[in-house]
Amino acid sequence: MPNVLIDVQGLSKHYPPNVKAVDDITFQIKAGRIFSMLGPNGAGKTTTVEILEGLRNPTSGKATIFDVDVTRDYSKLRDKVGILPQNFEPFDNLKPNEAVQYWAGLYDMKATASRVNSLLAQVGLSERKSVISRKLSGGEKRKLGIALSLINEPEVLFLDEPTTGLDPKARRDLWKLIEEIRAKGTTVFLTTHYLDEAEKLADDVAIMNKGKIVARGSPQELITKYGKMTVIVITGAGEEALKEIKRRGIEATVENGDVLVPVKDPVEMRVIFQKISGIELKAKDIYTRRQSLEDVFLNLVGAKMDEGVLSP
Repeated sequence: MPNVLIDVQGLSKHYPPNVKAVDDITFQIKAGRIFSMLGPNGAGKTTTVEILEGLRNPTSGKATIFDVDVTRDYSKLRDKVGILPQNFEPFDNLKPNEAVQYWAGLYDMKATASRVNSLLAQVGLSERKSVISRKLSGGEKRKLGIALSLINEPEVLFLDEPTTGLDPKARRDLWKLIEEIRAKGTTVFLTTHYLDEAEKLADDVAIMNKGKIVARGSPQELITKYGKMTVIVITGAGEEALKEIKRRGIEATVENGDVLVPVKDPVEMRVIFQKISGIELKAKDIYTRRQSLEDVFLNLVGAKMDEGVLSP
């Protein structure tokens, strides 16, 4: 694969007595892309990321960034990689401009006032640069974390659950920021529990389950390959409607009171509408929608991710 920046070959991480957290996975990431790794809790994605960040050694296999073996020579990557961990907390008693200056010192860099102001402007914190960090909102704290991860002008940026717990506006503000970072040429490795986030941002997606990569491709490629493409949604119809629809030989499920009927093509859709036209449905609305990356995830893994909580 030309222009490969991250190359993972046969990577495994086992724990005694018989836990295969990562089980012989192989994938590559091209430079300048947003790559998202998805999976339920325990799938192995965090372990994979920690190996790539030089925090954990694999049992077998190899991972390289810029052709540098991450388990042997990670010090060579220190100035090229930025990391925002999932549980990042800013320096509560420092102001954002002070935190950036302090963090630059850890990289043996001198952060001029111009550089500090430029970073804080990039993440949208110019007007909050002199506020004690503990008074920042959740979204502002994540923005500060991204500013710190960019202090060394990294070519690769690892973002672990960057928008978890944020309100919708704060999430979309960070989406815009991530897209702007990628537009400047930075390769972004994103882990997220929000399927809509991956569908919106990612150029490439890998879905992990039980230590293995079970699907890989762009969001649209995965939807085309693994999704049922179109669903008839009968909102508020409930279990009684589901029973009547199934009596007519139509495959359907119910979710949050809505009846969902998957269809393969327009011909099948017309047939289904003819079959259900005689049913007295107590529905609020009937519409069709294409399946999403979340639907693909459910089809492949059989579980739903929601802010770190896995449910059947």
